[in-house]
Amino acid sequence: MHELDHYIYPHRVLHWLVAGAALLSLASGLTLGFLGFERTVELIGTGFTNLLYTSHKTLGVTILLLMTLRIVTRIAFVVPDHDPPLNGFERIVSTSVHHLLYAALIVMPLLGWAATASGGFPVEFFHWHLPGLIGERPALSERLFTWHGWLGWAIVVLVTLHVLGALYHWRIKRDNVMTRMSLFD
Repeated sequence: MHELDHYIYPHRVLHWLVAGAALLSLASGLTLGFLGFERTVELIGTGFTNLLYTSHKTLGVTILLLMTLRIVTRIAFVVPDHDPPLNGFERIVSTSVHHLLYAALIVMPLLGWAATASGGFPVEFFHWHLPGLIGERPALSERLFTWHGWLGWAIVVLVTLHVLGALYHWRIKRDNVMTRMSLFD
């Protein structure tokens, strides 16, 4: 593999860290969204429910931090060319999905942070309580949590498209798209 065939190693590590954190966050968020607080408490108890909420919030803040680093590495270092080049349709779909994922993975934790704070709930990162982005406003909190949930489903769709695209390039086109983000040289 040539030097410019793949992203720099820190960017690749950040990609996979964001992927793992996003999948865990989506799983915990969808669980909490479907069950709600009371039902989750009934199923796993108050202690584990609180741990699930804290973990979900911690993952959100982590994703926000990691995505900030990803944007810095994306801007600071050369983005490798596709070899062979993508056709026009592939380039438009790839660029659109990537840009939408970047935006969604920045907006999603900010929405969650604002929804949590406006609902009067603690914004937690591990055991630290972070400042709320806005004051307590229950009606706004409900609206923000609704948007947070909708954006979660949009991220599920975008991640699915991203994975399907990667599988298409790996198994059908058999080009080097998968090696660009591989952790193994």
